Amino acid sequence: MKAYKVTVTDTVVQLVPRDDLNRPVYLQIEGNKTVYIGGPNVTAAQGFPIVKHTAPLEGGLPAGDGLWAICAVAETEVVRIITIDSD
Repeated sequence: MKAYKVTVTDTVVQLVPRDDLNRPVYLQIEGNKTVYIGGPNVTAAQGFPIVKHTAPLEGGLPAGDGLWAICAVAETEVVRIITIDSD
């Protein structure tokens, strides 16, 4: 497993890089802002909103897919991520 964190602002940032295998992904927001996740063209208006939970949000990424995020204008949030190593 690999654990890391990514700071998300109002510019799209990659949370989980593309890989050639299926893998579980766990996300948790550190603060109280909303983070919008989706593909490389994600926007705050159209992304899937995630907020702070008492437990991590669990999902899976199929082979060849990555995950990107963005916050609303002038907002910043930290996302903690656990996934398997890509190698």
